[in-house]
Amino acid sequence: MFSRRDLPALHRSVIEWFDTAARDLPWRSPDRSAWGVLVSEVMLQQTPVVRVLPVWAEWMARWPSPADLAAAAPGEAVRHWGRLGYPRRALRLHAAAVALVDRHGGAVPGTYGELLALPGVGSYTAAAVAAFAFGQRENVVDTNIRRVHARAVTGTALPARSLTAAEMRLAADLLPAEPAESVRWNAAVMELGALVCTARSPQCGQCPVRAACAWLAAGRPAPEYVPKGQAWAGTDRQVRGAVLAVLREAEGPVVRDVLLSGPIDLGLGGEGRLSAALSRLHRLGAPEEQRGRALAGLLDDGLAEETAAGIQLPA
Repeated sequence: MFSRRDLPALHRSVIEWFDTAARDLPWRSPDRSAWGVLVSEVMLQQTPVVRVLPVWAEWMARWPSPADLAAAAPGEAVRHWGRLGYPRRALRLHAAAVALVDRHGGAVPGTYGELLALPGVGSYTAAAVAAFAFGQRENVVDTNIRRVHARAVTGTALPARSLTAAEMRLAADLLPAEPAESVRWNAAVMELGALVCTARSPQCGQCPVRAACAWLAAGRPAPEYVPKGQAWAGTDRQVRGAVLAVLREAEGPVVRDVLLSGPIDLGLGGEGRLSAALSRLHRLGAPEEQRGRALAGLLDDGLAEETAAGIQLPA
């Protein structure tokens, strides 16, 4: 366990590593906006950086400010969410943009409390934006940070399955007192977990704190559980995504039977993005009952709406 007297050396080692090893990401650029940081933090939830980069760039070009997104229909946010997954995040960002215009004059506020009050913004996102966009000293704790703390300090292979109060206390104890250093520390530990101290294949030889790592000192004990990836093929989630892909490519409402029944000739030919999305949906071979569940879920979550003409993205 690190003692208080070890902390300056720990901070220095990790931050110096970050200064040379950090990825060049646009939301870390000196000229990035607080809005760009907020968008990145929402997109990065449960989504790898490589998938977020092109979508973030497209969003920032299309909607460079909260007011730009707020002026668009919610369905446009869903349409341009692409294949990032968990598309309700797009609706949450749109709702946050509307609130920023209504409550804050179109600017992203700089305090944790104000950020937390925005629709769809939780404690992690509020802390991350306050830290990375405004230089506030906040306790930012994501999965990567939790894993580094678990190994380096507590000697366990993986953190608890769910975030615990003990983990939050540990993160608070490790946080540098000076705000600017605390921001660098949060970013550096997060990057260390993403690039070196990974869940399945940690590169311990590249770790800047390997000499003091409690997990290495204990002989790299096995984890108490094995992380399991979520099933995808054949699930309601897969069908739901395929239905939503059709709605994203459609320029207007889609007749319900086109989504729920077998292949229907719409006279679209074999070309075009809508035709391709319909083909992908039908190739899944999902029964009508499963498609119905997927569509009902999209309607319940506000990701689609039904009009007299058919199903469409929310207006």
